[in-house]
Amino acid sequence: MYVGRDMTELSMIPKSEWNKSELAFFHHSLQQMAPYLNSEGVSIHCAIIEEIENRGGLGRDGADYTHGTKMVYD
Repeated sequence: MYVGRDMTELSMIPKSEWNKSELAFFHHSLQQMAPYLNSEGVSIHCAIIEEIENRGGLGRDGADYTHGTKMVYD
């Protein structure tokens, strides 16, 4: 379960000031709704992706004995 600032609050600050968990959560959410997004939603999603890429990605693609492959947003 995501516990953090909502999109209303986050839309008022630059993506560079978002936490990694906020970027990951909203990227995943918008990715799931991609077929239904209007041009503004696509623009926001692209800005989130760009910020994730600028930070070097979300990391951890593989699983090991202490971590699964699913990212936890909390």
